Amino acid sequence: MKKTDWPIRWDLLLRYRLIEIIALWEGRLTTNHICHSFGIGRQQASKDINTYLRELAPDNLVYDRHLKGYVPSSSFRPVVTAGNASEYQDLLARQDALSDTFESLNISLPDSTIVRGPERVVKPEVMRAAVAAARHGRVMKAEYASLSPAGVSQRTLEPHTLVCVGQNWHLRAWCDANREFRDFALSRFRGKPETTRQRSRHTIQHDDDWNRQVSLVMMPDSRLNKAQQDIVATDYGMVSNRLELTIRAALAPYLLSRLGLGSDSQHPDPMVQQLELANEEQLGIAESARERAIKAVAGLC
Repeated sequence: MKKTDWPIRWDLLLRYRLIEIIALWEGRLTTNHICHSFGIGRQQASKDINTYLRELAPDNLVYDRHLKGYVPSSSFRPVVTAGNASEYQDLLARQDALSDTFESLNISLPDSTIVRGPERVVKPEVMRAAVAAARHGRVMKAEYASLSPAGVSQRTLEPHTLVCVGQNWHLRAWCDANREFRDFALSRFRGKPETTRQRSRHTIQHDDDWNRQVSLVMMPDSRLNKAQQDIVATDYGMVSNRLELTIRAALAPYLLSRLGLGSDSQHPDPMVQQLELANEEQLGIAESARERAIKAVAGLC
């Protein structure tokens, strides 16, 4: 893509996205939101709002003199966002993280807090090697620690994609020792991995489970009563008590595990389980792959 092919500069796009997210999910946008988030002056922030309205979404915002800010119009339609609540949640998380890192900054949005769990430690030299190998299609040699069986072994990998599951990162790669594509937690690499000049022979095009899409059909736990099932269905935006999610077969076990559906046995309490998979027999996900993904999420492999 040529430099001129993209109509909006990256820094402007971020500011336009902030405009849209704050207006939609908080109901009131002021220049202070942009000034505090990007460290720019009020005149530039006002210009950003006016440019957004003039060039991208003329009918999205109206100025409310009583509230002294812009509010979404009745015809508001997302232009630079998807209009999902997760975008607002991600914004809160990023602002909170920056405020924690730079104590002198006060850019976190009010009336919210983020609960953070411990993150697995990934060393910069490991991430750099993984990025280089995956991006340039090179073979990577590294020491990798596994709990089952416990120990560190030398691995020859042919990576193609970095994957983030929650706060954990893993590398999707062909494993020369196992002769198949597997997932490798970045926190389990030891020492300094070597990205060689040798080109990968097993690429993303050869990873069948990566290229195959599967549909996960979710429904409320059938052990719940109707009123409870209706509540769960509304939580997830189900239609006729069913929610269909399409995902790569290689990633489906991780999603199932995060939804509490990663093991063969149901939780004894349906109030905890809440969801069940309606089409498990149609997924075609190898049990071995599913078990490895479950262990990877739990940190067992």
